[in-house]
Amino acid sequence: MAGEKPGKSVILHTGRMRIELATRPGDVACPNEDFTAVALPASGSGGALVLLDGVTPPPDGGTGCVHDVPWFTARLGGALLELATTERTMPLARCLAEAVARTARAHGAGCDLTHRRTPQATVVVARWDDAVVEHLVLSDSVLLLEGTDGTVTPVLDDRIARLAALGPVTDAQRNAEGGFFTAAADPAVVERAVTGRTPRAEVRALAVLSDGAARWVEVFGAGGWAECFALVAKEGPRALVDRVRKAERADPDGTAFRRGKCHDDAAVVYAEL
Repeated sequence: MAGEKPGKSVILHTGRMRIELATRPGDVACPNEDFTAVALPASGSGGALVLLDGVTPPPDGGTGCVHDVPWFTARLGGALLELATTERTMPLARCLAEAVARTARAHGAGCDLTHRRTPQATVVVARWDDAVVEHLVLSDSVLLLEGTDGTVTPVLDDRIARLAALGPVTDAQRNAEGGFFTAAADPAVVERAVTGRTPRAEVRALAVLSDGAARWVEVFGAGGWAECFALVAKEGPRALVDRVRKAERADPDGTAFRRGKCHDDAAVVYAEL
């Protein structure tokens, strides 16, 4: 399709574990602001994955920063994955707080980190070992956990959805009391994240989606979270992104399905433990 890059897809198989990743930018003229990565330590049977969805600034507004959103997501995501992997006893919220602080220090004196539009992102991070699967979700990216009984449980930070149900979501509600929160420059934001732990023996697989991929459920209503997970598990993350793009092309002006932009960056990670 004109204006769309083909994206990237990666498939990893290690022992009994299967991991697949796919990401695709929404517009050929703009860099992909989603970030996703997986780490499998050389020792042990654990692992970690990170997905960030960078927040696109409005075309008519600045950010107070000399860096763009992909710069931010790459550094925050890389720092978070490193900490989640190497500091196995450090809670994920603390890993995110330290990653935010590291990234803030990397900005330099030329960046106004108090600006409401300073580069920022949604966050999903999951980590597992033989005993437990840990998770953290901040803002509107999605984590899906499949139990050994086949039940799919969505883990959502639904603040934006609850605000949208009351009326238009405004910039003044960003990282503000009574609003919604993203990872930017303040490590204290981790207090707003949705976190949890599930016994490893109860989890068969998991999937994480940026909101550009979650449109299949949340915007187009093509199925529920269980059907979305089944699609990713059977056909792979790229298939879900393809379905989203097909639905977007069928409604280019957002007449039938209202959304902020026709196409959005989309990223999906699937891990079968």
